[in-house]
Amino acid sequence: MSFNIALSGIQAINEQLNSISNNIANAGTYGYKAQRANFSSMYAGSQPTGTQIGSTTQNIALTGGILNTGRAMDASIDGRGFFISKTSTGQEVYSRVGIFTKGGDDFLVDSAGRRVQGNQLTPGEASEGKFGDLKVPAGDLPAKATTEIDFAANMSADWKAPTLAFDPNDPSTYNMTKVTVAYDSLGKAHTVSQYFRRNDDTTRDIIVETMVDGVAPTTGGPLTLEFDSSGKLTTTPPTMPISFSDTTAAPVNITVDYTGTTFQAGEATTSTNIADGYATGKYIGVELGSDGKVIAKYSNGEAQAVGQIKLATFSNDDALTPVNDTSWTANGDVGTKSLSDPGSGPAGSLAIATLEGSNVDITSELVGLMGSQRNYQANSKVITTENQMLQSLMQAL
Repeated sequence: MSFNIALSGIQAINEQLNSISNNIANAGTYGYKAQRANFSSMYAGSQPTGTQIGSTTQNIALTGGILNTGRAMDASIDGRGFFISKTSTGQEVYSRVGIFTKGGDDFLVDSAGRRVQGNQLTPGEASEGKFGDLKVPAGDLPAKATTEIDFAANMSADWKAPTLAFDPNDPSTYNMTKVTVAYDSLGKAHTVSQYFRRNDDTTRDIIVETMVDGVAPTTGGPLTLEFDSSGKLTTTPPTMPISFSDTTAAPVNITVDYTGTTFQAGEATTSTNIADGYATGKYIGVELGSDGKVIAKYSNGEAQAVGQIKLATFSNDDALTPVNDTSWTANGDVGTKSLSDPGSGPAGSLAIATLEGSNVDITSELVGLMGSQRNYQANSKVITTENQMLQSLMQAL
């Protein structure tokens, strides 16, 4: 009986050593969760027959340290959430390791090649698409014609009204000029020039003239901007339409919005001069936003959100079934699964260009290793002693 009991102890300790050595070996593995071998007694009726490893558990909720990687497609979770991916057989897998890339089929995949789950986004549409595999469109971004220019500046109250009629080629006929690049429906760039001139030294009126590519547009001024005694714009609405045509593209209709423009003494300054629209762009890459948005980038400087990564939380995440040491699947014991965007709810927020390290405590593992060694020696001593006693008995017979 003593032989068997001691042997069971050695066998259980070997399994414990496997867990400890696996923890130590994976101390540098991203998202690894340390294992713990749990001993349990064995009985035959009321008689003890030894010990065994009753279960192996992971403290999934205990997070590891956050490590900077500098890679725009890496992400760690500050919270209880899990990234969701799907295998080729359709099984959902949950992980804390956010190492993502665009696969050859344009789907977003994790480090194991599983497709990342979330909602597809269509630029310009408020509603999200169906939950499922996230795809990153790798085609060109079509050109978008400019429809609006946001312009805000201070028209200096120190300006003197020009005496000559407006002439875009004569700087003495205006006080300030500003240029904005606009695009037609084919993505061709056009130069929209605005010329500002004070109407009269005794009034607070500013006249705006426009030229497109050096030619007067079909419509576009002159517009008079009027200000009150405190220098605030009173023109209603504070906008000016500009229309022009190119020989091949569709006519361009732009609204210039002067909201925020002032009339104050001192230097004339421009705080806003932004036009929408852009030229055709080539796909050049993808990155993640801290809100979980999957952002496609283009050669024209544009970036568009094409997907929304979702995070999963469980009421009992420690009950998840391990696929490996960094991935799990759900079962009947995990409770309710909830989906949320990063940054909302208990799932937590994302830290981009970082990864979660392992939660292995090397010191504790080494202490456990020494304890296992002592227990192994003690059980070996029992077997040695039992063997000596049997030899003595055989010699006495």
